[in-house]
Amino acid sequence: MNLTEAAKAVRENAYTPYSNFKVGAALISTSGKVHVGCNVENVAYPEGTCAEAGAIAAMVAAGDTQFTDITVIADSPVPVTPCGGCRQKMFEFASPDAKVTLASLSGETVTMAVADLLPGAFVKSQMDRA
Repeated sequence: MNLTEAAKAVRENAYTPYSNFKVGAALISTSGKVHVGCNVENVAYPEGTCAEAGAIAAMVAAGDTQFTDITVIADSPVPVTPCGGCRQKMFEFASPDAKVTLASLSGETVTMAVADLLPGAFVKSQMDRA
């Protein structure tokens, strides 16, 4: 199963009783394992977990800390871009040139690098003290 198929399949498990907007994400870690996540809402909407964050958490829980590719899919007229928080999470767990594929259920895709999603990202070295 490729990442688009994995993201599309896990999207069906999304828990979205408030927005009815299901999102799925699938990534491949540097160890070659595929990890998936879907968005999960709760009654304190809009608090919840994004699909991208879920896939990254699954990767970390499995013992990996870096991914090379991620695909995010939603039922939208155009591919949906990740929220700011997920962009920062992606930057934390991937190299700046890691591939991000954004897809719609109709088959439209946009592919870019993680660095293109978050120019000027906050990075660990900015926390170093002189």
